[in-house]
Amino acid sequence: MPFNAYRSQILTMSGDPRIAGEENAVQYFEDGLLLVDGEHIVDVGAYDALAPALPEDVSPVHFENALLTPGFIDTHIHFPQTDIIGAYGAQLLDWLETYTYPAEAAFADPLHARDTAHFFVRELLRNGTTSALVFATSHADSVDAIFEAALEKNMRLLSGKVLMDRNADAALCDGDDLGRADTLALIGKWRGKGRLGYAVTPRFALTSSPAQLQMAGEILRDHPDVYMQTHLSENRAEIEMAGKLFPGADDYLDIYEQHGLVTDRSVFAHALHMDECAFGRIKDANAAISFCPSSNLFLGSGLFPLDTAQAAGVDVSLGSDVGAGASFSMLQIMRSAYKVGQLGGHSLDPFTSFYLATLGGACALNLSDKIGRLAPGAEADFVVLDYAATPLIDRRMRAARSLKERLFALMILGDDRVISKTFVAGALVHERGENG
Repeated sequence: MPFNAYRSQILTMSGDPRIAGEENAVQYFEDGLLLVDGEHIVDVGAYDALAPALPEDVSPVHFENALLTPGFIDTHIHFPQTDIIGAYGAQLLDWLETYTYPAEAAFADPLHARDTAHFFVRELLRNGTTSALVFATSHADSVDAIFEAALEKNMRLLSGKVLMDRNADAALCDGDDLGRADTLALIGKWRGKGRLGYAVTPRFALTSSPAQLQMAGEILRDHPDVYMQTHLSENRAEIEMAGKLFPGADDYLDIYEQHGLVTDRSVFAHALHMDECAFGRIKDANAAISFCPSSNLFLGSGLFPLDTAQAAGVDVSLGSDVGAGASFSMLQIMRSAYKVGQLGGHSLDPFTSFYLATLGGACALNLSDKIGRLAPGAEADFVVLDYAATPLIDRRMRAARSLKERLFALMILGDDRVISKTFVAGALVHERGENG
């Protein structure tokens, strides 16, 4: 892959603006240059500073009236729920029974799994999402399908077979071995292949017996490079049922703690209804939370207390949670996060929003040395955001007085149309109007 140079307005984060301060965390070049050699970034900085050293045969590609940023990172999404996005009605537990389990049962068909996986990956890239932590189903073939589709695009993507052995459709539940054999086989087959990673994936406490959670914890312990993803404290009826199923647990988080599932490789989706002590325990374990504002609003689950989580020092990122989440667009997820903040009495600024969708996601996955930022040595995953994507956005941008105002307008008004180009590991994998 050749050496390439890209000229544009450039934005990246070196830290959390709420902690480090905007002046230290936000790196912005009004006329910037990104240098890419193969799959990695060589340098980034002001055009005037870097351009004189360019090789004579390298002519920068100039993205005018645009903003170049790291690719977005979605830390909680269900690829088998693609076909039920926007399904009407019900809160979490009814929604699972009515829509989710029937949709996931269809993934017993490997052809359906592959077709959905390839559409799903294209949709991620069309929306500027270059990395994701993804739920499959309890079928091993579904994991093969999503990894095959991601590998084809050289994406850094993590996924795993869903573990569930009770309180769900029998066709989706694991048998006597609790899903151990399939999980171990999939780890051996896919872990570390290309830019892929494996995540042990108990759906949530309601659908796993203590024995299955214990088995999942043992696999996590025995494979130090494997992740864990699950749901936590999303819905009050769910929390009440978890308490009945695990009467010996102090709270919902304690269920996972008792089974060795709260580690520095664990990402918990939602975490809506928790006290400061629980957030503190997540911080102590160096685990992370995926904030899923779109689905939390859609299912009426509640408002995530971002300020409380961040005050506790927890790594927080953003998840679309498709299909209860209503969009693949991380710009729209930022928009929902802002609205949740407004309802909760705090205003989420756009620099923090872009941090959560990029470097914040990388930190949650312990991959900040590789993705989520534009810096020498990082993998060259980036997107080009079009300031004139729609007539309204174009007009609003011409009236904006600052970078912060432009970013805020993009997250409030933007969607997939803003994504002009998506690059994964230095390669152009989506161009608006060319492949969707």
